[in-house]
Amino acid sequence: MGDFQLNILGCGSATPTPLRNPSAQVLRYKRRLMMIDCGEGTQAMMRRMNLPFNRLTHIFISHLHGDHCLGLPGLISTMSLHEKGDNLTVVLPAEGIDMMRRMTEFFCRDASFNIDFIPAAPGIVADISGLTVEAFPLYHRMPAFGYIFREKLKKRHIRGEMMDFYRVPLWQRQAIKEGADFITAEGETVPNSRLTTDADPALSYAYCSDTVFDPRVAEAVRGVDLLYHESTYDSSLEAKARQRGHSTAAQAGKIAAMAGVHTLILGHFSQRYSSVDILVEEASREFPNVIAARDGLRIDICR
Repeated sequence: MGDFQLNILGCGSATPTPLRNPSAQVLRYKRRLMMIDCGEGTQAMMRRMNLPFNRLTHIFISHLHGDHCLGLPGLISTMSLHEKGDNLTVVLPAEGIDMMRRMTEFFCRDASFNIDFIPAAPGIVADISGLTVEAFPLYHRMPAFGYIFREKLKKRHIRGEMMDFYRVPLWQRQAIKEGADFITAEGETVPNSRLTTDADPALSYAYCSDTVFDPRVAEAVRGVDLLYHESTYDSSLEAKARQRGHSTAAQAGKIAAMAGVHTLILGHFSQRYSSVDILVEEASREFPNVIAARDGLRIDICR
């Protein structure tokens, strides 16, 4: 298990089915949990997937259709019954803040933690240890946002044998990890490349649900390692997808190809599909590396 992991709690669209819950995901970064969208039943899926409530520090809501946010009062109510230490930050479209604040104040009066509601807007909406979270516009029937989770640049790896050879003091090793050269007592400059090896790559994850096909989405998520993009319908229902503010699987594949991402995850499946093989097939014609989301799926974000 890596330090950066996506957990799919629900990958269905508006109507829950025996196979799929409404939209909800938990992104684990080291020991911290962050949620993206919160459909009904999310707290039950967290328990089923052994995701502890007390590590959940942030929730990011894409838009205010019920299948993406109606689980929030229930989740917070459940969390208020447990020993949660840190406060909770909820990022959501501004027009929903007063409503959600009133609901949580009514149902969660005994919560042992504070809840901060932050309006979503294009740009950085959270700066978390080791990560930034950026919101960007989606193109749905109401104001909607996608989110990109980017690791900050990592530090270089120390070569222990070279540290010993040049007798580098412990107090200078942090600066060397950050790229500094070392000057010996005799005045010799030892280049950083001799003392360290390259840092691990900084990884990124982007979440896009719900949206019509739009090249601006591809530009926003350009180069991410893992992209989740809604694929509510197959290509025979492209007109209905646009009418309802959604994308087809083929269009999700086109966005992934235009953006040059590494891996595409399809999700937000219509209830009409008991099998999503046709959606994976259509997306794969546009982009080679496609995964179908399913409830309970865990994916390590890597390169």
